[in-house]
Amino acid sequence: MGEMDRLDLIFERRKAFMGLLDAAKPGSYPVGELDLSSKATQQRLRDSALRGVEEMFEALQHLKNWKPHRFTDVPDFNRDDFLEEVVDAFNYFFALLIQVDVSSDEFFSAFEKKDKIIRHRIKNRY
Repeated sequence: MGEMDRLDLIFERRKAFMGLLDAAKPGSYPVGELDLSSKATQQRLRDSALRGVEEMFEALQHLKNWKPHRFTDVPDFNRDDFLEEVVDAFNYFFALLIQVDVSSDEFFSAFEKKDKIIRHRIKNRY
């Protein structure tokens, strides 16, 4: 399975989950086209993004050994718990993209465009 196939699968699974959740709990995720200029839609999208940020902060709580001023080491790191929180964060971010009607192809294209820009910046000592 190629990389694009996996990205497509992630988008498909996230979209299916959103549909299941919305059927079980109406209003969880809006179905159909959204008015992206409406206040209510933008609030909902912002909430979704903030949930992803919150999950990323939960992942960061597993990093105990980052303080430069700390003299003692905290060598314990639970990689599985860390990864689970990062996946939770990405689930919210992918849901956000799906709600804005961004496809996996469009996302990958935007990724490639930005990757080219940041590589150019490094090459040219931005």
